Amino acid sequence: MKNHESLFFGVDWGRSSHQVCVVDHEGSVVGEKSFKHSGGGLLEMAQWMREISDSEACDIAAAIEVNHGPVVESLVEQGFGVYSINPKQLDRFRDRFCVSGAKDDRRDALVLASALRTDRSHFRLVEPRDPDVIILREFNRTREELTAERTRCVNRLRGLLFRYYPQFCELLGKKVNTWHLELWELMPCPDSAKRKRVQTVDNLLKRNAVRRFNAKQVLEILRRKKIELNDATTGSCIEHIRMIIERMRVIDRQLKETKDSIKQVIETMNSKLKAEGERPTDIEILRSIPGVGPVVLATLIAEAWDLVRRRDLKALRCLGGTAPVTRQSGKSRQVVRRRAVCRSLANAFHTPGGIAVKHDPVSRVKYEALRAKGHGYCRSVRTVCDRLLLVACAILKKGELFDKEFKKPLEDIAA
Repeated sequence: MKNHESLFFGVDWGRSSHQVCVVDHEGSVVGEKSFKHSGGGLLEMAQWMREISDSEACDIAAAIEVNHGPVVESLVEQGFGVYSINPKQLDRFRDRFCVSGAKDDRRDALVLASALRTDRSHFRLVEPRDPDVIILREFNRTREELTAERTRCVNRLRGLLFRYYPQFCELLGKKVNTWHLELWELMPCPDSAKRKRVQTVDNLLKRNAVRRFNAKQVLEILRRKKIELNDATTGSCIEHIRMIIERMRVIDRQLKETKDSIKQVIETMNSKLKAEGERPTDIEILRSIPGVGPVVLATLIAEAWDLVRRRDLKALRCLGGTAPVTRQSGKSRQVVRRRAVCRSLANAFHTPGGIAVKHDPVSRVKYEALRAKGHGYCRSVRTVCDRLLLVACAILKKGELFDKEFKKPLEDIAA
């Protein structure tokens, strides 16, 4: 970018408009303008930035406090060099101009442009993303939203059943399945359970391959003494549950479609990597690691694919929350959990860590040592996962699948 040392742009994005400020190499304001958030407004903003700098898009550097969204994607697509910075860091840069805490769009755009001029190393260059990764990220986040919505529906269902039909809760267990919904529709209240035959319930259980209960056990549970309530209370609960079940069926259908789409995108990406000559591919290597199932794999690719391709262990540890934060001043030293993380990735990393604790002897020893020191379960599992990330980056660099018997030949020789 030949023009980086002459003009620097700061973009303070907003819902309705975006404020842009331009400073020169001495920090003086060259120009500033506000643009409406619309297709025409973003196009006008890009054109104005080219005209005022008398440069092509590829020679222009712009700073913004997010790494996603329509402004970033529009500028990156047109070839601009877009640098993102964490809002908390921007708040510290703002203190250079005003320590009273005053804040407005024009000042923020100026702060961004000035910080890019003096501290570009603290910004991260936003690179164009692989189209497959963009699609996968959207599908994966949709899956997370649908899963959370289904959990809310299940909690509401449990609450309503507890209110008027507590014996039905004994059949639910930890997970609400399709057969639970069909069974409730068959017997929505204790009185209806008294009128059903064993054969009717048995057919429902066989159709759904339920082996945990038999028909006689189900009817025995549901026919227990009911709570004496007003008919209006029971009727309102039944109608509310009917609406919840309809919603859950829609969510279940959308969840299945989303998971199928995620699987298809991952297979497409894997096929492209194979065509490039990678054997085994990065996706196959990640899939071979114990505990990395469809959800963990999809989250890892969607949220950190560029880091995986670069084998950037340090960035993966920070983004996933396994790297702690050390606060030291003089003789005082405190190590705390990292909070500024990608929550989806942090949750995904927890799964292989928990599985490794159960099935990997090395991870189990490490986990027990941490627990003996007084650390909690989550803290100990994060440390185990930190080691797994190191192993993952090592086998990715070597281009080898995970080998759970890796150290066994050496142990046999030593024995």
